[in-house]
Amino acid sequence: MSDPADEHVDWELARRIAVRVAGTEPLYQSYLAEPLRQDFARFVPVAAELVAIETGLETPGEAHAEVIDRTGWIDANIAAFRRLLQPLLGASAGADGTAETSRVTQTLGAVELGSVLGWMSKRVLGQYDLLWASDDDTAPAGGSAGTAGDTVYFVGPNILVTEKRYAFVPAQFRLWLALHELTHRSQFTGVPWLRPHFLHLVNGLVDEAQPDPERVREGLRSLMSLRRSGSGQDGQNGQDLLGEGGLAAVFATDHQRELIAQVGGMMSLVEGHGDVTMARAARGHIPDADRFAVVMHHRRRNVRGMARLIQRLLGIEAKLAQYQAGEDFIAEIEAERGPRAVDRIWERVEHLPSMAEIRDPQAWLERVPAA
Repeated sequence: MSDPADEHVDWELARRIAVRVAGTEPLYQSYLAEPLRQDFARFVPVAAELVAIETGLETPGEAHAEVIDRTGWIDANIAAFRRLLQPLLGASAGADGTAETSRVTQTLGAVELGSVLGWMSKRVLGQYDLLWASDDDTAPAGGSAGTAGDTVYFVGPNILVTEKRYAFVPAQFRLWLALHELTHRSQFTGVPWLRPHFLHLVNGLVDEAQPDPERVREGLRSLMSLRRSGSGQDGQNGQDLLGEGGLAAVFATDHQRELIAQVGGMMSLVEGHGDVTMARAARGHIPDADRFAVVMHHRRRNVRGMARLIQRLLGIEAKLAQYQAGEDFIAEIEAERGPRAVDRIWERVEHLPSMAEIRDPQAWLERVPAA
């Protein structure tokens, strides 16, 4: 039987488009690639130990590094998207429309997905991805079988370009990147309920994502209204509409927006805690860590033109603001309850802050008593 997802997206076309947009990087095809692999193989265990000391989280198994190219990153994400979306696309397959409509849908879906993945593949430096970790079949080519949840991925071409562009000391920058990815691995493998809860929220969004033409029309009307008023650019109304879920939130139901807000609150905490942990774990080990943080923050923010539009549509701009809010949340609860106040959150899922509590830490402090 054919995969119902194939009826909505021409995955091979999406891949070809993404690979073409991604392009190739001569630096990664040079002698520099092998030292890159050797460094990450050496630094990932070191980073895992530093993160464990800083967080106190016990992670099962041994972490492994996998250096991949842009095509490997694209392949892994297409496989993960395809598996994630199969229930939704299967539910709507054959509902209506002609063969011609189906071909148009396949092509449009491929162009959209391929263009976005190709653009992102040129910017991603590393990834510990829960969707990859949940199924060995989604791991990039060359990944170790049977190590789901233990492997962190680094996009070699982008790392080499970044190091050259900003004159980073390679050994320091690679250890710094390893700290970032190993911090996320420690969260999702060291807190037993965190990964299942995240996947539960994502699956809930997928399960409820039924095409609704009227909701699409309403969303488009809202976007056009914001466009005419100008508030869709920098105004508060535009930020609310395109905020935590990007363009997807425009067409979501109220309950889906609630789920998006829950995911946003959780990821704000995870990213904020990740940045704080990485900065502390780097002390005494990475002299240039502060410079890396400043430069990479500026890199994320300083985008123009089409890249800026893509970030807004995907909700990336709002996510960057959420991550800063997550850092501020950690700082405030630690000021009230001391270092490692976040440990109280890891005790149970009910202690997770909502997005509203991320923005108002005192509300969380009042709701969740000290241990």
